[in-house]
Amino acid sequence: MAIATILRDKGGEVASVAPESLVSDIVAELTTRRIGAVLVIDAGAVVGVVSERDVVRGLAGHRGEVLALTARDVMTAPVVTISPDQTVAEAMELMTDRRIRHLPVLDSGALVGLVSIGDLVKARIDEAEREALALKDYIAAG
Repeated sequence: MAIATILRDKGGEVASVAPESLVSDIVAELTTRRIGAVLVIDAGAVVGVVSERDVVRGLAGHRGEVLALTARDVMTAPVVTISPDQTVAEAMELMTDRRIRHLPVLDSGALVGLVSIGDLVKARIDEAEREALALKDYIAAG
């Protein structure tokens, strides 16, 4: 299954912030939207990702002062991306190798969406269920 299929079902809406956004505002955004990461966009380009992990690392290094830092101070960069024509298996392998949980999806350099490990696991489970049902139908018909 291609990443484009996931985006077709999920949609291409992506939560993003500017590099100057305060970590306190980012934490509020993550909490309000119930998401694990936001993209950092500067002049239309994805320059970083701020995830819950980045905030925790900031806490370890800066304690409560992390809330006054900016996205640029805590973001993970450079950003690892994937294209819509790549497969779920390729995305999962990339996430595992890089130890990341979110992948911006770029098509010819333009941001078209974001997939999380949860999106990929859901897609794999749905695919396995469809295959099992098809096998069951095949056996029942035979």
